[in-house]
Amino acid sequence: MATCDVSSDSSLLLTGSADSSAKLWDVKTGACLFTWSFDAPCKAVAFGLGDAIAAISTDPFLTQEPAIHIVRVSAGQATPDILRSLTGFKGRINRVAFTDGNASLLAAGEDGVVRRWSVESGELLGEGPLHKGSITDLQLSGDGTHFVTSSLDTTAKLVDARTLKELKEYKTGTNANAAALHPSFPHVLVGGGQEASQVTTTSSRAGKFESRFFHKVLTDEVGTVRGHFGPINAVAFTPDGRAFATGGEDGYIRLHHFDADYLRIGAAAAKDIAV
Repeated sequence: MATCDVSSDSSLLLTGSADSSAKLWDVKTGACLFTWSFDAPCKAVAFGLGDAIAAISTDPFLTQEPAIHIVRVSAGQATPDILRSLTGFKGRINRVAFTDGNASLLAAGEDGVVRRWSVESGELLGEGPLHKGSITDLQLSGDGTHFVTSSLDTTAKLVDARTLKELKEYKTGTNANAAALHPSFPHVLVGGGQEASQVTTTSSRAGKFESRFFHKVLTDEVGTVRGHFGPINAVAFTPDGRAFATGGEDGYIRLHHFDADYLRIGAAAAKDIAV
């Protein structure tokens, strides 16, 4: 499986796979509700606002160019029709995200560029050449006004969702494979680490397999959490911001609960920013 996304009520799961298919699942029963079949491996998937539409990216393969396909999902039932396909990308598309109330779609990939497309017309609305390496993750803020990216160029960046202009940069010193924004505190979480092919030649500490926290505005690193024995490839905060999850190349998913001190300090930092 390449990537996945869950619906707003956590009842549906959307997955993309290298077997050239994307699937819609019932989370409660585990039943596959629908399968979209393509002529190239699927990579990035995302539900739109309201879960009525979804985006599925396909990789460059043989004569196939990379593309994003917009499909319909209604009341938990998918349709075989592709509403629109977006093309004009360079290399694999690693992440997609709807914004502007599903009017726009953000796409990021191997060329280090984030592109913004009109979902209705398929028009390219803007490009942001943000990274010198492949973009590995893109996660929107709760209000959709900005997003965070991570990249193999050893940085994560805060970006304006409409203009695609860089707002802040967070330097990690190693591959940044995933990044997330805390839902209420001014903190950015970044996960990554040394290349998997070199893991056996170093200790976990030297490999920097840590969850790293940066101040969203000041960009200072404010803390780290260890636990994985390989690169971290996925990070996410819980909706209430009281915990976070990480997924690593060591095969573990870890759920970390914040202590009272972090919640107190984070709330104070959020208050200072608001003032």
